[in-house]
Amino acid sequence: MVQVGVAAEGGHARYTYRLRVPSMARTALAAEWDRCRWVWNECVAKSRVVHLHNKATGQKATCGPAQLDRMLTEARARTPWLREGSSVVQQQVIRDFGRSRAKAHKDIKERLPMARRAGMPGWKTKREALPTLNYTRRGFRLRDGRLHLAGDVVVTVVWSRELPAEPSSVRLYQDSLGHWYASFVVPAQIEPLPQTGRVLGVDWGVKETATTTSDAHDLPHAGHGRKARTKLTRYDRMMARRRPKKGMPGSKGYREAKKLRAKAYKKAARQREDTSRKWARKVVRDHDAIAVEDFRPKFLARTTMARKAADAAIGATKAALIEMGRKHGRDIRLVHPAYTTMDCAHCMTRAKHALPLGEHTYTCTACGTASPRDKNSAHVMLARAGLNPAGTDGARPPGALLQEAA
Repeated sequence: MVQVGVAAEGGHARYTYRLRVPSMARTALAAEWDRCRWVWNECVAKSRVVHLHNKATGQKATCGPAQLDRMLTEARARTPWLREGSSVVQQQVIRDFGRSRAKAHKDIKERLPMARRAGMPGWKTKREALPTLNYTRRGFRLRDGRLHLAGDVVVTVVWSRELPAEPSSVRLYQDSLGHWYASFVVPAQIEPLPQTGRVLGVDWGVKETATTTSDAHDLPHAGHGRKARTKLTRYDRMMARRRPKKGMPGSKGYREAKKLRAKAYKKAARQREDTSRKWARKVVRDHDAIAVEDFRPKFLARTTMARKAADAAIGATKAALIEMGRKHGRDIRLVHPAYTTMDCAHCMTRAKHALPLGEHTYTCTACGTASPRDKNSAHVMLARAGLNPAGTDGARPPGALLQEAA
């Protein structure tokens, strides 16, 4: 199995493959993860000590990668158990911690709302945190179709397709089912598609995941989570009956129920991903430029539509569309969602009051045009993006200038 993702920055892509991990390699990777988890928790402890010290004394001591690197060097010098592991993957833990902490500080400085703010890095516990190991180029090599890691760890990669270029780094991680994957970072390569002369506007929703200016490209709500809800409810009850006391390990029955629950969640997630990627590929293949609502569905988690919105996977579908568009060199324009349900797509007149959720038809008070509210919003996306379609079929006039979305 392979998953391809084009990074939003830096012109890189990720190719993810399933791994066949023998028992000895599995033990070695688990030990490596224990060391990395210890390094992460030491970084968290050091960061909190520095924060409390600065708060008490008014000083501005730093806890950046340079200080943490020195801490790691001293820890490896006095701890044989830590020296048994690779310094490459342990240094990458510090880099990841630094990026996570910098993102949290940036959000605080920009005064983002709590719902959109990244939290400070926290502890990684043995029972909850899943293994994630990052290796740079000097920590791994590919030979004879197998992946050789620092520390004489060798795993077999299930090559579902060839890598397009030499990888610069690899991330090994384990999912909730215990399966191991390797995610290689390679330079992104654009695969251009033939020009079609068509444009498309996309509006996100809950009743329909994506409503577009073309009826043939609408994405209905698949409801994969709803179909799996019976099984998930049963497994939740099994776990609740067998839940261990705090601080005690779970029984065999509890672990089996937890695995069945994770398997059901994984199946639904894979179905959502498959649906979104197939739809994104179809949209990108049939259109040169796409105006996408820059919708952030995180706030829906606090509404009565939370469960259905999560099942719709709007964020993942939007990411798949942007990723697919960049991969094939299409023009993807992100449109701010403010007032898109209040503007008329025909004359761009803004209504004085927001349309109630129960009202599904938008009627313009200025020009009298009536249309389904989601279809009207999709056409508003086109107008705001400057694509100016020639008609309802979404074809743009000849010579229309297309600019890439910022």
